[in-house]
Amino acid sequence: MSYPADRRYTKDHEWALPTGSGQVRVGLTDFAQKQLGDVVFVELPKVGDVYDSGDPFGTVESVKAVSEVYAPVSGTVLAVNDDLDQSPEAINEEADTAWLVELKVSDAKELDGLLTADQYEAYIAEEAA
Repeated sequence: MSYPADRRYTKDHEWALPTGSGQVRVGLTDFAQKQLGDVVFVELPKVGDVYDSGDPFGTVESVKAVSEVYAPVSGTVLAVNDDLDQSPEAINEEADTAWLVELKVSDAKELDGLLTADQYEAYIAEEAA
């Protein structure tokens, strides 16, 4: 597994990719999708919903379990990936590009508190040990 260095990661296994203008795309890491197994359903918030960092904003249902997805930073939902309604398996097939939501970040400094790709890989290795 490799984790792109252009984004930040949470210990809950979400990624946050800055897209400019104080916005981030949020998705699940490759590690998370492998732990979940085959994703069969995704429930996402509505545009305009507001979340604090660490708040659950949706769920991902797999053949193994239903898991909550958490906001990596505080912000307002600008867009949701409606393609996942018809193709939730995209999370398994393309974890690095199958985003869940786009957020307008409330405080850009929160991104600095997230893990870098190297830190996230070390965290996973430690968690697996």
